[in-house]
Amino acid sequence: MKIFSGNANFLMAQEIAKHLEMTVSDAEVRKFSDGEIFVEIKENVRGTDAFIVQPTCTPVNDHLMELVIMADALRRASARRITAVLPYYGYARQDRKVAPRVPISAKVVAEMLMAVGVRRVLCMDLHAGQIQGFFNIPVDHLYAAPVLIKYIKENFENIIMVSPDAGGVERTRAFAKRLNCGLAIIDKRRDRPNQSEAMHVIGDVEDKIAIMLDDMVDTAGTLCNGAQTLLEHGAREVHACCTHPVLSGPAIERITGSGIKSLVVTNTIPLRDAARACEKIKVLSVSALLAEAIHRIHNEDSVSSLFV
Repeated sequence: MKIFSGNANFLMAQEIAKHLEMTVSDAEVRKFSDGEIFVEIKENVRGTDAFIVQPTCTPVNDHLMELVIMADALRRASARRITAVLPYYGYARQDRKVAPRVPISAKVVAEMLMAVGVRRVLCMDLHAGQIQGFFNIPVDHLYAAPVLIKYIKENFENIIMVSPDAGGVERTRAFAKRLNCGLAIIDKRRDRPNQSEAMHVIGDVEDKIAIMLDDMVDTAGTLCNGAQTLLEHGAREVHACCTHPVLSGPAIERITGSGIKSLVVTNTIPLRDAARACEKIKVLSVSALLAEAIHRIHNEDSVSSLFV
């Protein structure tokens, strides 16, 4: 077994390798002066079980091409099996046609990965679970829930879990059930992409610590508007949890100036400097969970107990 990494989140790859008592294998991933990506595998991989740790986070296209080209390099070097470890799956929001003459880009990414020889995918908290069906190869879909739930149990009491929109109700209900607490939903109407307007709260948040849950935070408009709505409906405090801290555009400024007391995220995406400097943001590691999944996949053991 060998662990490889592109430039997207090398620190996570190192953490995963450390849990597996290994080191990240040697590969050169760089750009030519015109922006073309060049990959060279620096060690023998013939007959090996190769895992490429590469979340396709910003810059999404660069990191996606690094993953595709690295997979092709490993295939041509006779790796026995190539597994793409995608803690964050870019283009996941484009999982269906929402208007005429638009692409299903999540499917395009799946086709690209299969075309270059990826034979298994390990991912975490997909934006839409049906993306697994875009692949004709095995997909192991992990959840950050065990890590987030453990943190919530240890740090909060008298809580209510809040879904920031109707689409996240199932995810939030699962958290509420395991935390033995109530559930609330924010009715949100989106006028334009990356802009949202929270309308009202379904559920009783009066004098409770409200914890909003989402799979990703992009521009943070949904969370910040939701936090304001919850406070107006009598919530004592508002905190937020998410798996993927995309945090693009004005996200950090919005979070800093909002009523959110803390935002708990995982390390599927490395934080940019402004996010690391934000006192409200706390990062939890899911590297041990991914390492355990990689270990089981390599040993042909069951991974199902990790799908919690």
